[in-house]
This record gives sequence, structure tokens and C-alpha cells, in this order.
Amino acid sequence: MKIIFLNIFVLIFTAHLTAQTYSISGKITDTENKPLIGVNIILTGTGYGTSSDQNGDYEIIELTNGNYNLKFSAVGYDNVFRNITIKDKSILMNVTMTEKAVETQQVIVTAGKREQYITDLPVSADVIPSGEFSKKNFSNLENALRYVPGVNMTEDQISIRGSSGYSRGAGSRVLLALDGIPFYTGDTGETIWEMIPTPVIQRVEIIKGAASSLYGSTAIGGVINVITNDIPEKPATFFNSFIGMYDKPAHSEWRWSDENRYYNGLTLAHAQKFGGFGIEASLTRLEDMSYKQNGFSHKYIGFLKGKFEINPASTITILANTLNKKGGNFYYWKDSRHALIPADDQQGQTIKTSRYLFGAVYKNVINQDLLLNVKTSYYRTDWNDTSPAMDKSLTNLYRGEVQVNKSFSDEVVIVTGIEGLSSNVKSNLFGNPDMISGGIYVQGDISYFSPLTISAGIRYDYSRLDSLKGENALSPKIGLNYKLTDDLILRSSAGTGFRAPSLAEAFTSTTASGIIIKPNPDLKSETNFTFEIGAGYLPSDYFNLDAALFQSEYYDFIEPRIDPADGLAVFSNVTRARIQGVETDIKSDLFKKSLSLSLSYTYLWTRDLNKQKALKYRPRHIFAGSIDYYLWNFDLGTDFRYWSRIEEIDDELVRIINDGDLRAEVYVLDLRASYNFSSLGIPASLFLNADNVLNYNYVELIGNLKPVRNYSLSLQFNF
Repeated sequence: MKIIFLNIFVLIFTAHLTAQTYSISGKITDTENKPLIGVNIILTGTGYGTSSDQNGDYEIIELTNGNYNLKFSAVGYDNVFRNITIKDKSILMNVTMTEKAVETQQVIVTAGKREQYITDLPVSADVIPSGEFSKKNFSNLENALRYVPGVNMTEDQISIRGSSGYSRGAGSRVLLALDGIPFYTGDTGETIWEMIPTPVIQRVEIIKGAASSLYGSTAIGGVINVITNDIPEKPATFFNSFIGMYDKPAHSEWRWSDENRYYNGLTLAHAQKFGGFGIEASLTRLEDMSYKQNGFSHKYIGFLKGKFEINPASTITILANTLNKKGGNFYYWKDSRHALIPADDQQGQTIKTSRYLFGAVYKNVINQDLLLNVKTSYYRTDWNDTSPAMDKSLTNLYRGEVQVNKSFSDEVVIVTGIEGLSSNVKSNLFGNPDMISGGIYVQGDISYFSPLTISAGIRYDYSRLDSLKGENALSPKIGLNYKLTDDLILRSSAGTGFRAPSLAEAFTSTTASGIIIKPNPDLKSETNFTFEIGAGYLPSDYFNLDAALFQSEYYDFIEPRIDPADGLAVFSNVTRARIQGVETDIKSDLFKKSLSLSLSYTYLWTRDLNKQKALKYRPRHIFAGSIDYYLWNFDLGTDFRYWSRIEEIDDELVRIINDGDLRAEVYVLDLRASYNFSSLGIPASLFLNADNVLNYNYVELIGNLKPVRNYSLSLQFNF
């Protein structure tokens, strides 16, 4: 028996010696020597492999002697291949991976709250790159949005595919976010575009159609997400200064001032890293004498972004954004012969505003398949005016969100989260109401059935406005993306949206320019159902054609109206509406990209189904076109916008505003030129702009003439 056991032991020991195993291990970094997390390492021809951990380290164990081919792959990086021979020892092999640029595949994060190629989305989306703000001298995000297909602006109120008219600053049907943090006021629910300094913008992502399945209330018409600059590895300083002048009005009767009317701006920004901590700060000053009497403004915009790398897998980003503004009030003109002079009761009125947003984002890559995002923010608004009503409001809005992204495989990704907000107001026109709301959501993207990708999500929300009854909302959405060929992509989506009324819509009690507004304690949420089908054709890097058909059904639409019982203005659920339309967009680069062309057209058919009339402030035809010609370091460009005459406006206001029914179709032509001095060793660019060169007179809102012809010169340095 002892001999038998001894023989077995010898056999096992001999087998162990002959089957000695080894490993391949090392660290994976990028070209900046930063560790890369979640890189896939595969032994080609087998299903065996691993992935890099939070420190970029990897190890493949239990390998015997022999030759092995390894493939290292990660999204956004060129694949790396290595051939290894193991001969009686383990192998240590470090790898450096290089980022690859994908020209035709724009990555956005807004549609699904995760990184996706725009060609993989089931919904329509657009991106405004940072360069648009410099070459067109846009100091306000609002101006850039006027050139996006399917978007039109009525003063500062945005409408995507006809989702909004004009509600006098109360409520918005399009959600603005700053690096994913929702950014609307806690009292009026409005969007303050001028608060965001354009020099810190990396890109702006626009999602069209109801997005309540992920974003809840206020996203019933779409989402605008402003992505700010990444903090560079090397110190960077940015300086921009511009000066502009308004031309004389087209008619001598409108020339209320003999002096030239100027506007100017100055921005200084700096970004730098200190080990694991990076910071970017900017300060902007904007002054405008205005082409309208009592339309002046002085603005100071501050921005701070700090990013702390706890470890290669975890970061904390802090944001601070401030606006301090003083300006005159110009609600509407005295009459059409005095179009640039306000009504007598507005003369000398001013408004002061202080707004502060503070946010923090914690991001943790738990492993290659699991991501945690935690977002918190505080938004404080303090404003007052010198109107006879002496309106003022102080608002504090607190928000928090926890989001988890889970990849079960390359074909199945789930995004889920929970968020809540609380707002309290102290005001003489809203009273002292408060608001709470919360939501929970989940969305999954499944691409098992390639080339078909299915996206489905649902969100539950609860909201309560002070004394109003609490309301629930369930917002499902489903979308399909089908790659018919490499060049032709079909998409379709359907879903519901909702919007809870803002505190201003429910509780306003004031007098504004002769209009008495009363509260509505019976106001309830509005809902919609949207559907779209679209196609994208991308045969090359030089041509892109996109088209979409869409329809939206709105229920309990919130709009201001005059109560016939007492003649007072009130926000009510008055409209059952339908919006249908077509949107097309063509982008092309010709002659080796020396000539760029962009054309877009949107047709809107909007109906108030109760009154069988068009919805207010929605043009039926919208067209925008841009041409850029690049020659050496010069860029010569022109932009043109057209929209048809607005069919319906607020008839109640026409009775108050002299000549308030005057409006026309609109033609706006802008010219621009720029020169980049980098070839001379100077890190600077010079921009010359002439806006509204035809000096065309038009209004977006009753009794408010848009800017006359004006010229600007700007100088920009990047150190």
C-alpha cells in the first residue's frame, strides 16, 4: 500500500513539473503615461483574456510554454498587437496605447447619459462645436441655437420642433444642463442662457423631442447640454476682447440718440494642472449701450471648474458659475414710429440680478462594466426691478442625482438612476411657495440583433408645488436604430413627456406693463406623446444628409390667457395641440475641405385643436444656411436665416401694445472673416463680423425690434 501511494505521489509531482504554468503581466498607459482602465487583452484565436484594472495593470495566468498573439483594445484608442514566446518563465510586458481620432463618429453623452456615437442613436441630435462661438462672435449661447435645425427662438424662449411659444419667462419645455447638471431657475423655471460663458464651451449637444424618460420635467421638448472644456495637461491661458457698434436705424424716426451705440466684451481664462488636481477659471465682462433706449446692460460672468483625481478610477469635479447683471427694462415699444423707445411707463426702469450655481460630480469606474455618477447642485437666484410693482424674488434650488451605468456585455448596457430636488422662494409676486420633486429611471440599449439596436426606457416622477395637489407621471420611451448599410442609417422613436408647472405659472400675482396677472391654484401638469422617424446618409467624411418626420400630441398645454370673467391674465391648461413637421439638414465639405456648406430646413404644421388655429409664435417655414471658405489662414463666411411670418400671436397683448400686430417674414444675412496668426508664430486670431447686413427690421416678440445692422472686431489669444 505504501508503494502504491508513493507511485501516485511521484506521478502527480512529475505531472506538476511537466505542466508548470507562467503568466503575462504589465501596465497599460496612454501617451501621457496615464494608466488606462478597462482595456481588453485577448489571446487571439481563443476566448481567453482579461482587462486592465484601476491602475492599468493586467495579468493573464496559467499559460504554458509556447507562442501567443495578444490584442489590446479600448474605445477611442488604436488596437495594439503583440507576439510573445513563453519559455520557462513569466513575461512582463508594458504597453502604450495611442488615441485615435474618429472624424465621422461624433460622440455625445446627452441622449443616453453615457458616451455613444451619434450614428447609434434612435433620436435626432445636433452638436455645436466650440469654434462656432469664436468665428461668429457669440457671447450668448442663445444666439448660436438660432442656427440649429428644428430650433427657433422667441427672444430668450427656445422652441425645438414647435414645442414652445412664449410664456414671458415662466417655464421652459427644453431642459438646459451644464455638464449634465440641470440648469433652470427654481422660481420661474426659465433658462438663463447669458449665464454661461461661451469661451469655456467645448461643445453643445442638442437632443430633439421628448426626453422625460431620462430627464423628467422640463425636457418635454428636448435637452440642451453644454459640455465645458477638459482641463489640459499643460497650462493654457485664453484671452478674448471685442468691440462692436450698432449702425443707424433704417428710419430717421427711430433715431432716438445722436451718439454711436457700442457694445464690448472681455474674457480672461486660465487652466492648469497641479499633480492630480486641475483647475480652469474664467471671468467675462460684457457691456452693451444698446440700439434701444433703456435697453442697456452690464454683465459679469464668472466660471470655475476643478477636477481632483482621487485615483485613476475616481474623480471629483466641482463647478461654479455666477452672473451679476444690471440692465434697463424694455418690454415693448411705444409704437411703430418710435420702435426703439419703450412705452412711457418703462422709462428709467432697471433690473438687478445675481445668480449662482454650484455643482459637484463624483465619478467612479468601479470596474470595466460598472460606472457610478453622483451629481449635486445648488442654484441661487436673487433679482429685483424698479417697476411700479417693485417685483423681487430670492430662490434656493437644491438637486441631487445618483446614476449607475452597467454593461452586461458589449451588446447590453443599462443606465439607471434616482434624483430629487427642492426649491423655496421668497417673493412679493409669487409669495413664499416651495416645491419638491423626485424621479427614478432606467434605460437599456440592446444590440444583440446587429445591425439593429433597441433602446427602451421608463421614468417615474412625483412633484408637488406648495399648496397644489401632488402629481405623478410615468414617461416611457422606445427607440430603434437600424444600419441598413454602412452609409445609410434608419432610426425611429416614440415616447411620452410631461412638464410640471413652475412656481411662477401657478402663483404669480403682479402687474407687468399694464397686464395684471393672477395665480391659478388649479394648474396641473402638461403631457405629450411624440414620434419620429428619420434617416442619416453618410457616404463619406465630406457629406452628411439627415432627414426626419415628427409628430407631437400635447395635452393640457399650459399657456397664458385672459380670463373673460375678470379680464385678468392667468396661466391655464387651455390647449389640446398637435405639431407635425419635417426637418432636413445637409452638411458638405468640398475641394479638400476648403469649402464648407451647411443647409437646413424645417416645416412646422401646428394646431390648437380646440380653436382650430395655429399655435402662437411658431413659424411654418424655417431655413438656415452657412458657407465657409478656407484659404491659407483665412476663413471667409456667410450665414443666412429665414422664417415665415408668424401666424398667431397674443391677441390680448395687441390690445395693450400700440401696433403690436406688426410682424413680417424674416431675412437675416451675416458676413464674417477671420485670420489665424499661428503660421507667424503668434498664438492669436482676428475676427471681423457684420450682422444683419441688410439692416432688415423684424420682431420675434410683439413690439420688440431685433438688432439693427452692427459690426464687431474681436481678438483672441491662446497661450
